[in-house]
Amino acid sequence: MAAMKIPDTRPDIQIESLDPGAPDVQALGALADAFYDGLYPAASTHLEALEDLNKPDVLFIGCRIDGELVASGAAKLMDDDDTYAEIKRVFVRDDHRGQGLSGQLMNYLEAELYRRGVKLLRLETGVLQPAALGLYRKLGYHERGPFGAYLADPLSVFMEKQVTAEK
Repeated sequence: MAAMKIPDTRPDIQIESLDPGAPDVQALGALADAFYDGLYPAASTHLEALEDLNKPDVLFIGCRIDGELVASGAAKLMDDDDTYAEIKRVFVRDDHRGQGLSGQLMNYLEAELYRRGVKLLRLETGVLQPAALGLYRKLGYHERGPFGAYLADPLSVFMEKQVTAEK
């Protein structure tokens, strides 16, 4: 997938596929790991390892502003208790939060997954992330119980969405 310009955004924003081994991806991943490790105990942190995002069943994308990687997100195709994509590793660097980048990444992931025939999306996020929870609710995700291999956790919020139309 080549870099793509998202309609109705600043001209300096591009969404593109990421190589988990690239140095800037590793650096952003380390920032994400530190952020989540600072919020939640290890037992309640469910980050996908970066090296696991380099598989055919994963769509791993990032947002660049003027060529600099500032955000990322992924979707992993699953078929454990249904066929769905699990949204993983949506993260925006501190200095770029509040610009709508997470929403743009989510819109891109949803449109690409729909194009690929995936209509059910699920995610796990944490109770200490009100901005993420607000974004997912705004995008139409609703709360549900644990799915796949997840267990109930008072620090986790499980959500899903049926995608019904291409974005």
